[in-house]
Amino acid sequence: MSEPEDQPAGPMWRAGWYGYARRRASPNFGPRPAAVRIDLIVVHSISLPPGQYGGGQVQRLFTNTLDWDAHPYFKQIEGMQVSSHFFVGRKGDLWQFVSCDDRAWHAGQSSYRGRDNCNDDSVGIELEGLEGGTFEPAQYETLSGLCTAIAQRYPIEHVAGHQHIAPGRKHDPGSGFDWRGLRDALGWSAARFPAGVHGTL
Repeated sequence: MSEPEDQPAGPMWRAGWYGYARRRASPNFGPRPAAVRIDLIVVHSISLPPGQYGGGQVQRLFTNTLDWDAHPYFKQIEGMQVSSHFFVGRKGDLWQFVSCDDRAWHAGQSSYRGRDNCNDDSVGIELEGLEGGTFEPAQYETLSGLCTAIAQRYPIEHVAGHQHIAPGRKHDPGSGFDWRGLRDALGWSAARFPAGVHGTL
């Protein structure tokens, strides 16, 4: 029996669902390849419309319920079917759309640590914000706690931004993201992060 929509799942992990996130299941997912090693966390940024926060439009995009006529910008992405495992709002609120045991559609064409198709073996986390902009302390607090929990459940060895797995095509979360702060909060070695981000901010 599935959990009620938008309610905590209970235990810390249940079939890839994190118990401290609000659950809103997306239809945009698929199975991971057999025997895949889930060892990468990918950090993104998103806001809909760009620069507007808290309206629930990201949640609607990930669940294919966005009203394409509600804002002129939505016409540019009309029909897009995407998802992420997690979404962190500006106030640190945490949502989950796809079980981490499954493959969410967040990375697109990508390559990292010698492997293509990062959707296959990564967990995607979207932060509400503008590409290149800054993020809120509450978001970093939620993100660091979530990364810790994911690493307790899966053999995470790497954390990267969308910009690092799809260079030239994607630029989020961008220059405003505090990689050094995240690394310090997690207490993880620099080797687990992209080269060149260790002194950021």
